[in-house]
Amino acid sequence: MAGFKPPVEKDFHPLMNTLFDLDAGIRTVSELTAEIKSTLEIGFDEVVVRGEVSSLSRPRSGHVYLNLKDDAACLRAVLWRNTAQRVVFDMQDGLAVRAWGSITVYAPRGDYQLTIRRIEPEGIGALELAFRQMFARLQAEGLFDPDRKRPLPRFPRKIAVVTSPTGAAVRDLLQVVGRRWAATEILIVPAKVQGIGAAEEVAAAIELANRVNGVDLVIVTRGGGSLEDLWAFNEEVVARAIVASRVPVVSAVGHEVDVTIADHVADFRALTPSEAGERCVPDANEIRHRLDRLKDSLSRSLRDRVADARFRLESLSGRADRAIHRVVDTRRHHIARLAAGLEALSPLRVLARGYSLTTRDDGRNVIRKADDIQPGDRIITRLAEGRLISRVETVETQS
Repeated sequence: MAGFKPPVEKDFHPLMNTLFDLDAGIRTVSELTAEIKSTLEIGFDEVVVRGEVSSLSRPRSGHVYLNLKDDAACLRAVLWRNTAQRVVFDMQDGLAVRAWGSITVYAPRGDYQLTIRRIEPEGIGALELAFRQMFARLQAEGLFDPDRKRPLPRFPRKIAVVTSPTGAAVRDLLQVVGRRWAATEILIVPAKVQGIGAAEEVAAAIELANRVNGVDLVIVTRGGGSLEDLWAFNEEVVARAIVASRVPVVSAVGHEVDVTIADHVADFRALTPSEAGERCVPDANEIRHRLDRLKDSLSRSLRDRVADARFRLESLSGRADRAIHRVVDTRRHHIARLAAGLEALSPLRVLARGYSLTTRDDGRNVIRKADDIQPGDRIITRLAEGRLISRVETVETQS
């Protein structure tokens, strides 16, 4: 092998160095995963993803796991418990949503996922969807049925008002009630009516109002605001508290255009806090006028009854007089007939025809036969006119 010159050791150094450089570029799984994690989490720190919910899972930890998918791909996603608790609508498989968050990598499995910080349904606001879902569920339970609504007391003695004590709504309500019917006692049960925890405070205040002795009506009220401002009155806990109330509940939340779940489950919905005051207590002036009219009507009725009674008494008196006269005349005629009959049988009538009546000198014992008297007895003979007094000399009997 002419011309061949074996390499010396130093001639291998460049090749070996190259091999050593390749070894230097090898990464461990953890190292590569860490680089990918850093690249993804920095490059996709703020993303918005549109997709359909699938494989929704709610473990006891309170976290929510799901997939977001479209026709060609699927992305794992998670809502940590604190975020999941702030979602107002019910997430379910098949719901189209829009999610805001960031891509994170779970190194032990080498998986990447979307950590969601905010999620909304597609085509409709989250609160609007939550309202519709809550409405449908409570309606199916019959909580909106008119048959379960109770009438309001006509003259409430004590009203408990669940509201913020510093809001304009309570001032308007108190002003109207005080002007219309001052006899009603108003008890303010304070509660936060907006923000985190407001629904729980309102529900607790309704329950507390029901424990106050003498309360016969509860008004739940606050002023107007956005859907977010009024959201506490769309929460299920408030709806359940209204249904569980032992006394009727009036909902006066927001303005006329604002309709909440509380309005639907309450026994009566007032369009505004002021209207609640007008509908819950009577108008003293109107009651006074009605009483005056009733008094006049009763007076007229009493006068008419007295006049009618007097007429009836006079009529009865006249009929009684006539009846008495008829009875007297009838009795008089009857007595006259009896007298005529007695007179016809009277001995005096016999005497008038020439007969006489002889009695002993006592005038009582009539002498009917000669044996009734002895010679020497004194006798009285009564004639039609006058009488004769004589003494018997001889008694002759018939043999």
